[in-house]
Amino acid sequence: MKAKVYDLKGEAVEEIELPPVFESEYRPDIIKRAVLAIQSRRRQPYGTSPLAGIDYSAENWGPGHGYARVPRLKTGRRAAKVPQAVKGRAPHPPKVQKVWKEKINRKEMKKALCSAISATVDPALVSERPHIFDGELPKIVVDDFENLRKTKEVVEALKAVGVYGDVEYAKKRRRYRAGRGKMRGRRYVTKKSLLIVVGKNSDVLKATRNLEGVDVVEVRNLNVELLAPGAKPGRLTVWTKSAIDYLEGWLC
Repeated sequence: MKAKVYDLKGEAVEEIELPPVFESEYRPDIIKRAVLAIQSRRRQPYGTSPLAGIDYSAENWGPGHGYARVPRLKTGRRAAKVPQAVKGRAPHPPKVQKVWKEKINRKEMKKALCSAISATVDPALVSERPHIFDGELPKIVVDDFENLRKTKEVVEALKAVGVYGDVEYAKKRRRYRAGRGKMRGRRYVTKKSLLIVVGKNSDVLKATRNLEGVDVVEVRNLNVELLAPGAKPGRLTVWTKSAIDYLEGWLC
């Protein structure tokens, strides 16, 4: 499979052979497993105090009072400690010992990553997410893109390549979050736009921080969740030539 490399003005400067990883088998089932495994690692344990509902000075009154023999508070007659009583303890509360992390084999994770990479060059999958782009896929730019230091320079380059319409679409779909989360520092929900994969840590990582829904990642830190947000493969991706060279020799 061959692909064109574009300069910062959107003109094709060369044509290269894509690494074999771009022809990997499409496996949405394994991609979903991998994404859920990654998300499970961020889940925090939670649970009640081990003494919640139990740390009371209570004992039952014994027979002859016409009341059920359940532990009752010394300061009154309210029942305590037992789950079947009104205001008693919770019967099976959440426990911090529970393990939320899901396991996945290393070979499965690598296959999911290869499959997610191959999905980025399928126009049908990319349009189905949906993303907006012009021209052919994949979008590969010269390494000079990594040296851009200003956001307006990045915007001009993305317009020239034909993917900036997706950033504007993500900005238009920004909305208020439903529920209490809007009061807790997560007021807005932003749709995922394009992913930029670079070969090394460079200035463009900072230059793209203000672009709506855009993620930038070094190719060595690439993972399945970035390529398939919400376990839905086919994210619109812009690669630099050095990032493509890094994938040379990957076999899945």
